[in-house]
Amino acid sequence: MNKKVLINGRFLGRKVTGVDRFAIEVLRALDELYETADVAISDIEIEVLAPVGVNELAGLRHIPIRQVGSLSGQAWEQFSLLKEAGDVLLVNLCNTAPLLHRKQLAVIHDAATARAPSSYSKTFRLWYSLLIPCLYTRAKSVCTVSQFSRDDLATLYGVRNDVMVLPEGTDHMDRTNADVRVLEKVGLTQRPYVLAVSSLAPHKNFETVVRAVALMGEIDFDVVIAGGLNPAIFAKAGNTLPSSVKYAGYVTDAELKALYEHASCFIFPSIYEGYGLPPTEAMASGCAVIASNAAAIPETCGEAALYFDPKSPADLARVLQVFMAQPQLQEKMRSLGRAKAKTMRWRNTAIGLLNEIKRIA
Repeated sequence: MNKKVLINGRFLGRKVTGVDRFAIEVLRALDELYETADVAISDIEIEVLAPVGVNELAGLRHIPIRQVGSLSGQAWEQFSLLKEAGDVLLVNLCNTAPLLHRKQLAVIHDAATARAPSSYSKTFRLWYSLLIPCLYTRAKSVCTVSQFSRDDLATLYGVRNDVMVLPEGTDHMDRTNADVRVLEKVGLTQRPYVLAVSSLAPHKNFETVVRAVALMGEIDFDVVIAGGLNPAIFAKAGNTLPSSVKYAGYVTDAELKALYEHASCFIFPSIYEGYGLPPTEAMASGCAVIASNAAAIPETCGEAALYFDPKSPADLARVLQVFMAQPQLQEKMRSLGRAKAKTMRWRNTAIGLLNEIKRIA
């Protein structure tokens, strides 16, 4: 008899973040296991429960998505989903889950609201300060995405010896066709460039990139900033950013892949990450990575990245200048990154999740 499993599909109704990417790709990988009749999923029946009106996930062929309830957001999760799930095992892939459902698996990606509180609103922090400890201690199973996060959660909320680590994949990048028109649009056809993505969240530490660029003065390459945040807001009053800085603004997934593919390197300055997906996406696109040596990032990237102290713009400037002056080092890091990315497959994540489901079902 097949084991019935429900997946919390609240992530289908919102703009894709890092944790949503995890959920989407795990769901697709599970569906692909059905497609190939893999023995790992042969005795499990999966259904996704989602709020009414959410978008269907393109490409699913075997896992049904059923829209339930009349609420939305957190209210849907805490009440509509709770009611609909009954006593069936519920799998939650994006940190949150209905508190009163005891038979559930929760993937808690990190402790960012506790470790980097200034990046979140007071209301958000308050809710998570209640939710995450309760899920961590009450859920039948807890998974996370790195050994770093496993240790960090244990430090904050107590040791659980059964927490499983489910590392993430990069093969979703294979489905994206690069839109190289962005190179001409941003003016990147004349000189080499390095790439960074802007963010106002303090723990993403984007200001260190801006300060490092200012320290380097005149350079023979461009610094491309993608994302919705114009880096000029970090410039001190009365100062302007160097002409080498080019602001790409918001870019599509296809444009971002093209920027990865043609960049000399991708800079990832974050102070706190439970995993760190962007640098591995860059690696999968053939882009070398220069990353912060903080939190889970060294665990995720291993020897396939060059590291700097995220609290030192001078250290980033030094590493970047050394890297850009050595073509052989650039090629070495691209090669290491490609090799690293090839080991990261969402199928492995899905099979790990299935093993945990079978353990507790």
